[in-house]
Amino acid sequence: MRKDYRLEKRKYVIGGLIVVIVAIYLVRLFNLQVADSKYKAYADSNAFLKKAIYPSRGIIYDRSGKVVVFNQPAYDIMMIPKDVQPFDTLDFCKTLSITPEQFEKRIHEMKDRRSNPGYSSYSPQTFMTHLSAEDYGKLQEKMYRYPGFFIQKRILREYGYNSAANILGNIREVSQADIDKDPYYSPGDYTGDLGVEKSYETYLRGEKGVEVLIRDAKGQIQGRYENGAHDRNAISGRNLKLAIDIDLQQYAESLMVNKIGAVVAIEPQTGEILAMVSSPTYDPSLLVGRKRGSNYKELVSNKYKPLFDRALMAAYPPGSTFKPGQGLILLQEGIINLSTAYPCYHGYINGGLKVGCHGHGSPLPLKPALQTSCNAFFCWGFKNMMDRKSKYGSTAEAFEVWKNHLVSLGYGYPLGVDLPSESRGFIPNAKYYNKRYGESRWNGNTIISVSIGQGEILATPLQIANLCASIANRGWFITPHVVKEIEDTVIPSNLTEKRYPTINQKYFNDVAEGMRMAVTGGTCRIANLPDIEVAGKTGTAQNPHGKDHSAFIGFAPYNNPKIAVCVYVENAGFGANFGVPIGSLVMEKYLKGQISDERKYLEQRMLESNTIIYSGVKKH
Repeated sequence: MRKDYRLEKRKYVIGGLIVVIVAIYLVRLFNLQVADSKYKAYADSNAFLKKAIYPSRGIIYDRSGKVVVFNQPAYDIMMIPKDVQPFDTLDFCKTLSITPEQFEKRIHEMKDRRSNPGYSSYSPQTFMTHLSAEDYGKLQEKMYRYPGFFIQKRILREYGYNSAANILGNIREVSQADIDKDPYYSPGDYTGDLGVEKSYETYLRGEKGVEVLIRDAKGQIQGRYENGAHDRNAISGRNLKLAIDIDLQQYAESLMVNKIGAVVAIEPQTGEILAMVSSPTYDPSLLVGRKRGSNYKELVSNKYKPLFDRALMAAYPPGSTFKPGQGLILLQEGIINLSTAYPCYHGYINGGLKVGCHGHGSPLPLKPALQTSCNAFFCWGFKNMMDRKSKYGSTAEAFEVWKNHLVSLGYGYPLGVDLPSESRGFIPNAKYYNKRYGESRWNGNTIISVSIGQGEILATPLQIANLCASIANRGWFITPHVVKEIEDTVIPSNLTEKRYPTINQKYFNDVAEGMRMAVTGGTCRIANLPDIEVAGKTGTAQNPHGKDHSAFIGFAPYNNPKIAVCVYVENAGFGANFGVPIGSLVMEKYLKGQISDERKYLEQRMLESNTIIYSGVKKH
């Protein structure tokens, strides 16, 4: 009998198909039961309710231990849509003081996957946040009437002082982008927004715990699963101690009322920021609770931009506060020595170009040039550096050397402060001018305004204050930072290590002496304190959009500096008008704890003055 090979082959084909089908089923079962957690989650949600336990957020103190930010309990209404059964919605709405229309709107928003991408009928969804204690009490008694709803305890921030909003930041509900970026978060969680609340979020937030509850066949909660064996306690966030002196912060803010600008005060030897004011400011408690959204919109639409942190983010022409850095570069490069004198005939005059200046002696060397804030001296020094082809080869190469020194002094790039959104300011490079004027078609005269902190030069008040701290230290600085201590954690090394500019340290004392002369007999005389040696430098920055900006840098005491300060007041005129008085008052307040009687008039004038009227901001 002949063997039918076709039937023999068909047997193997059928067997192979059976094997493939079985394999497909096995793979599918594996995916459903092991790989894909979605179905397991559905099954678990029928048997268990996992309630998040939110940790206490870290408390924030100032440098002397005063409580600046602490916690208060808050309550959110949560719901699991699949567990909701018919209930008296009118009674529910009446208890919460909302209308049925508001109830329906909230349910619709919750189920809209465009506005709430994390929606799932199996997982807890936030129905309402920030219940008052009164509403919480009324609702708690009736929760048994509303199946599928439960109350989630959370933490809200409370502020010990109506101050330092730009430093502290706030907390907000997480977005889908936050959830995608960090698996720690779930819909309805909160995260730091701006300030130290954002930059130190992972320290402050702690770790969530969980309470596992078991359901019966009808979905009713029967108690803790296995007597809490699978529960996990929340771990509180770490406390922070700020470098900020909250009393000094409040005082500096009071001096800046009705003014636009910034004040930054640094402890030179540590880089710790003692005060950092952005004006106008706002009450940090406005961004807490149910009215956060509406208050935030009002702040955003405010024409004076109180949410814009001018101390960190505003890029200003530094004006004559730039001259001490210029003096350092000219000394380092051998363009000048302490005897080099340049003429000033009421300004810098070269060919058809003139940069104006005020009346003073002429010619004069570096220290008197700093004392009198002579524009011509720094213009001549800069021009001679840019045109010295025997040393640098070309203007472009000379300019790159000049720019690199400035970068080492903290200009042109973010310093690395421990707060978000720091601006880099702007220091142009040779490529910038090659593109603007053409290669080899520009020289020192072409860009002479940068030598006195004008033209394209832009810096933040933090960068300007940091230059002052570097001079106070006679040649080094530590990255400015607002956090002094983290509970049970070592401060990152980048906030404690010394940074050395490319300028020889021996030149810093020469520049410091010129700044001391500016206080004893120059443009900063109003900063002179009878029992404290102060060094300073005024700045009057030209403003093409209105009145000039008033600026000042200073440090004290001269031989053992405890504070370095920068003040920048927009549209306030000469540096001596507002920059110097405010800066000297801040230094005196910090060093002595009070303002002397003979300077009370100056304090009163700064408290009552208003420079916003000169800002040029159009009224609505």
